[in-house]
Amino acid sequence: MMIAIILFIIAGLAEIGGGYLVWLWLREAKPMWYGLLGSAILIAYGVIPTLQKFPSFGRVYAAYGGVFIILAVLWGWLVDRKTPDVYDWIGAGICIVGVSIMLWAPRS
Repeated sequence: MMIAIILFIIAGLAEIGGGYLVWLWLREAKPMWYGLLGSAILIAYGVIPTLQKFPSFGRVYAAYGGVFIILAVLWGWLVDRKTPDVYDWIGAGICIVGVSIMLWAPRS
């Protein structure tokens, strides 16, 4: 279970971090190497979820979507300095519950 959580976090940071670097390059006029590095990180993001042990692509990516939402809220708070409101935290909490149900509910 810990490996799954760590892989989701690494994938999320790669997706958000890579996208952020591309954003800075295209929207904030940063040097091209920001875009190139961001693109390379986004390629790595595409590989990281395949390391999960869950057998279903759809389930892994659906669960990852919930983790991504939480990480995006935290990124906005810590990097963009946009304080999440109570509804952001409630939504993130709902996502955690949903991810937990999807990944660890008993199945036959």
